[in-house]
This record gives sequence, C-alpha cells and structure tokens, in this order.
Amino acid sequence: MAFGMARDVLRPTDSPRADRVTYVELFFDLVFVLALTQLSAYLYENQTPQGAFEGAIMVCALWWAWVSTTWVTNWLDPVKLPVRGAVIALAFVALVMSVSIAEAFGDRAWAFAIAYVVFQVGRTGFIVWATVRHDRSVARDFAFVLGWTAASGVLWIVGALLPLTWQLPFWAAALALELLGTVLGFPIPGRGRVLLRSWDLSGPHIAERTALFVLIALGEGLLITGFAFVEKESSASSIASMVTAFVAAAAAWWIYFDHGERVGAEAIEASDEPARLARTAYTWVHLPIIAGIVLMSVGDKEMLSLPDQRGLAATIVVVGAPILFLTGTVLFRRVLERRWSRAQLVGLLALALLTGVAFAVPFFNALTLSITTAILLVGVAAGETVERVRRGRRAGG
Repeated sequence: MAFGMARDVLRPTDSPRADRVTYVELFFDLVFVLALTQLSAYLYENQTPQGAFEGAIMVCALWWAWVSTTWVTNWLDPVKLPVRGAVIALAFVALVMSVSIAEAFGDRAWAFAIAYVVFQVGRTGFIVWATVRHDRSVARDFAFVLGWTAASGVLWIVGALLPLTWQLPFWAAALALELLGTVLGFPIPGRGRVLLRSWDLSGPHIAERTALFVLIALGEGLLITGFAFVEKESSASSIASMVTAFVAAAAAWWIYFDHGERVGAEAIEASDEPARLARTAYTWVHLPIIAGIVLMSVGDKEMLSLPDQRGLAATIVVVGAPILFLTGTVLFRRVLERRWSRAQLVGLLALALLTGVAFAVPFFNALTLSITTAILLVGVAAGETVERVRRGRRAGG
C-alpha cells in the first residue's frame, strides 16, 4: 500500500506508556491558556444576547478542538517523533485560533475559520495516514470522521466570508454538523458508520488529560483575577473580591478533584463499552463544566471592576457560572457512578433560588452575589466530602 505512514506510531498497549500523559501534550495545552483568557475577555466585553451566542460558539469550538485532539493522542503515541511533531504543529495552529478570538466575529473571522478548519481536518487526516497500514479499522473510522469534518469546514469558511448576520448561523450549523456526526457515528452512505463499541482506549489517559484541562481553566480564572486586581487600587471591595474569587476557585477544584479523576479512570476501565462511556462523560458532560469555569472568570472580573453592578447581565454571569459548573459535575457523577450527588443537587437548587432572590432584593450586587455563590460552592464541596467519607471512598488528590 503506497498511502500511509510506514512507521507504526500507535500507543503501545502492553507498557506503562499506554496510559501516560506526555510532556508534549502538556505543551499543547499551554496554548489553550491564551485561548481561554481571550474568550473570557471577549465574554466580559460582550454581555449581550448576541455576545452570549457568539461566546457559546467559541467555547464549543475550542472545547471540540481540544477534546478531539485528546482522543487522537489516546490512539497515537506522542513519544514517537512524527506524532510529537504533529502535536507541536497543532499547537501553533491553535495559537493562531487563540489570537483571533477577540475579532472572530469581526476582522479576523477568516483567520479563525481557516485555522480551525486546518486544525480539525489536519489532525483527522493525520491519524488516517498514520494508522492505515497498521490498524485498518481505526483508519476507516477516522476516514468517516474526516468526511464529516471536511463538510463542516466548508460551512466555517463560507461563514467567515459573509456578513455577521450570516456568519453566526453558518458557524452554528458547522458546529451542529460536527456534534451531530458524533451522535450518529459519522455515517457515510453505502460505507457504514463508526461503531464505538469496537474502540478500545485508555481510561486513565482520557481522565487525566481532561482533569488537567479543568485545572488549566481554573488557573486561567485566577490569572484573570490577578491581572484585574493589580490594575486597581487596593480597597475593601477589591480585596474581598480577590479572596472571594480564590475561595470559589478552590471550592470548584475540590468538587471536581476530590475523587473525580480516579473514579473516571476506574469506570472506563471496568466498562463493557469504554469509548461510549468516555464520550458521554468527557466529551459531552465536560462542556458545561468548562463553560462554567470560563464564565466564573468573567464573573470574577465583573466583581472586581464593577462590584456594585446590578441587573440581569451581572446575575446571569455571576450565578450562571456555578450553575453551569455544577450541572456538568452532577451529570459527571451520574454517568460514572450511576448516582446523583445530593450535595450538588442541593447546591443547584440553592443557586436557582438565589437567582430569583437577586432580582427581588436590591441588596444583591455583583460582589454580594459572588460572595454568596462562593459560600454555596464551599458548602457543596464540604457536602461532597461528607458523602464520600460516609461511602468509604478515598480522596483522589
């Protein structure tokens, strides 16, 4: 066969490297610190319904690019030089995407769209080329993925060339096409579709990679808070805001990391359909988790810059962020452990009640709302720990 890489670069299944997260993958993740920072800044500057829709497209696109790459490096071994080179090349393309976010719905729409399409199509084409001689079933599956990715790429490029009134629906349709392909198994007429039940993957690798991305997102929030704080003169409200932002981030870390990563790895390894479980728990359920953390950083900046801000926008940002985050984590626990976390459900109910009260009570501004949500997150973290101890499970780190 003339087509295909001669060297076998698939991850070894009979060595510790099968589950290892490599340094080049961590280097790749560093670019997404900039991406998330740019996204947070964009959301802060565009707190309108249209801005929220544009932000939703951006967060979905960035997450989809990152998580799809994680699946590819679960198959391929980044220690091998061709794969390492491909990951570094993808990191550069992701950098182009990141610096284009602020004007993705303006003068740099074309730059973001081209970079995104090159990223998605290039990565998928690479795994087809790398596996076709060594694992025909993997190459076949990703060839189906490539067809759908190329079709959505056309919508991305066309949307970038049109005015904003058309760009938004075209880009939304492009994302919807990619997500629909995942749900349907990327069917190709007359050729079949991807069957996830046949996929064998490393649960520890998927769990650790995603946990590290959650950590990066939390770190990005602290970065935003720190930059916003040093630009202001010290005052009671700014100090209270900084402390509140840190407490909320620490509580979010506790809720997710108390034992989530270990439970995820164990559940995938024990599952009869590990790929299907990993897709649900890590591809889908983690999207609101990441979106919630990004929105928390927007709320932190709002709290620092405009602590007395009131109204619909401030309430949605400050309270909506932990609601998104807890919605994702409670579904994460449900998918992996087949149980509902009572502490997180109570936290969601309390946040929903807080939303209603915030509109009725003038006392609640951005700062007081943030303090209240931080206290609720601490309560959820404590409740989660009590639940875990009572069930006899050890902490995950």
